[in-house]
Amino acid sequence: MHTEHQDFTAEFPDLREVIATLMGSNPHFAKLLGEFSTLTAEIEHIERNDAAIGSVSLEELKKKRLAIKDELYHMATAKG
Repeated sequence: MHTEHQDFTAEFPDLREVIATLMGSNPHFAKLLGEFSTLTAEIEHIERNDAAIGSVSLEELKKKRLAIKDELYHMATAKG
């Protein structure tokens, strides 16, 4: 199965500097970005290898990643 890699910084290149700043100054943002990356790797592994996991579980992982992505985006675009 073909999977497309999701990289938060690459997806929002106009926010690259803000993301870098938040990574160094906001521990919650850094933790969320780490969780996003971990979930992305797990999802991609499952999809690439057709690993045995229920489709409901895979969908739950994707929903969790999307919720984290939304929170990261809102933090990165919040007006200080």
